[in-house]
Amino acid sequence: MKSSEIRKRFLDFFARKGHTIVPSSGLVPEGDPTLLFTNAGMVQFKGVFLEEETRDYARAASCQRCMRAGGKHNDLENVGRTARHHTFFEMLGNFSFGDYFKEGAIEYAWDFLTREMGLPKDRLWVTVFETDQEAEEIWTNVSGLPKDRIVRLGEKDNFWSMGDTGPCGPCSEILIDQGPEAGCGRPGCAVGCDCDRYLEIWNLVFMQYDRNAEGKLTPLPKPCIDTGMGLERLSAVVQGKLNNYDGDLFERIISRITELSSVKYGSNPETDVSIRAIADHSRAVTFLMADGVLPSNEGRGYVLRRIIRRAARHGRFLGLTEPFLYKVNAAVIESMGEAYPEVVKAADLVARATRGEEERFFETLERGLALLDQEVAALKELNGKVVPGDVAFRLYDTFGFPVDLTADIVRHEGFSIDEEGFNRLMDEQRKMARASWKGLEGRESSQELYKGLANSGLKSEFVGYHMDAVSSTVLCLIKDGATVDAAFHGDEVEVITGETPFYAESGGQAGDTGVIVGKGFTLRVNRTRRPVNGVIVHYCTVEEGTINVDDTAEACDRRRGARRYPEEPHGHRIPAAVLGERSAST
Repeated sequence: MKSSEIRKRFLDFFARKGHTIVPSSGLVPEGDPTLLFTNAGMVQFKGVFLEEETRDYARAASCQRCMRAGGKHNDLENVGRTARHHTFFEMLGNFSFGDYFKEGAIEYAWDFLTREMGLPKDRLWVTVFETDQEAEEIWTNVSGLPKDRIVRLGEKDNFWSMGDTGPCGPCSEILIDQGPEAGCGRPGCAVGCDCDRYLEIWNLVFMQYDRNAEGKLTPLPKPCIDTGMGLERLSAVVQGKLNNYDGDLFERIISRITELSSVKYGSNPETDVSIRAIADHSRAVTFLMADGVLPSNEGRGYVLRRIIRRAARHGRFLGLTEPFLYKVNAAVIESMGEAYPEVVKAADLVARATRGEEERFFETLERGLALLDQEVAALKELNGKVVPGDVAFRLYDTFGFPVDLTADIVRHEGFSIDEEGFNRLMDEQRKMARASWKGLEGRESSQELYKGLANSGLKSEFVGYHMDAVSSTVLCLIKDGATVDAAFHGDEVEVITGETPFYAESGGQAGDTGVIVGKGFTLRVNRTRRPVNGVIVHYCTVEEGTINVDDTAEACDRRRGARRYPEEPHGHRIPAAVLGERSAST
């Protein structure tokens, strides 16, 4: 059974059971600053669970695209090394908002797995919360499982909460015994072990309490159901695979990687890790970009940048020394475009943005790795085990190595990173840069001001040759010949960002014009210049709101005549964007 059929059969099953099929929301949660990414199917229903909003249905089902990289839920370091960890994945889920409760959820789950998917009952196990007698009895009646295959576990494993306070409740997991060959081999291996023998397939959350600040649990007037099941994991189980990456969801993607690298999948455990990591990362990059996230040094854009650069490093292990990930992304679009048409629409942007980011990193990758090799060799001679913070900082500042990438590289040698020292140097750099820019106020000419900014370390980079869009940070604002922290409605202001797709006028060729938009502000870009090497300045009018230094901006380049804000595939404005419109002469 193909994954596409499993996805369809899940949604069709719950449609027959009276559920409204709700399309996947984007990877960037709407109106929820507490989350970096959508990490579960229930995120788009959070307001319903909290009784902050209502829907015209009480039952729902979805196949939600999810991301777990950064924040509380972060599987990035395990990707490629285990059979079941991913950054991007699809979560199948059914939800009840005060309609059916435990009995209905358990009946639907058992029916779907054993009848629709044909999973053998004699290999299925169930866990319940240690005091949830009701759930245990329902499972016994519905499934006929013997009591020794219904296991009670504690709060760590079988109690779910939305936060420190608010809706919460016990949960019940359905697992499948994949046999001793998938296990750890320890005599005490049983349900609850971290190995892959007893593999969790589906988690059913019984949201029945409200927890207050003192920890007191009060029964909810309308208990709810929230379930989640990874499509990658279910597909692998149905297809008889012990590794998610061996399922059909990854088949075309891994084939493209092996074709590009000439490295056979399954021939070497170490190269297999890199192939799986690239396969995972290509899906994450494709879907993040399709949802409006672009590489930057802040927030979601920085997570994306880290993922691309991790993939580049894994590609080097496979002998790939030139940009390749954008070609793997094309295989992602080929394999998943039917289920998610938005990635097809974004194919051109995904290719150019990925390739541009790869090209920039490959320029410094070899030199950075050489420096790191030297430092590790020196530490070995001294019997040291911690890479100094200043080395990690230099790798970040000069060679573009995210600190977690450096940590990942040296971890295999048994080393760690002095992250405290790294963070201290990062803070010092920010303070020194801000102080030096402030000290430039009152210079006799704007040209002298620009030179001073460049000499103090401020620099911006043009990325418009390969990218129509980029996410960046506002580094500096200049008003009336002096640096300022903010600019307001009606102000004429010069804006310098870390990266820009705007072409600066040069050699008689006109620079780009357009708009800069962000959360709470809109600027009209009237002119773009490069007054000194390394500094690109946008000459703007603030048309709405207030723009501040350190605001994050996602940049998109538009051709003349396309004077409109960019939209995410699902119709919502990108939170912050820089828009450039090419002049006719470009």
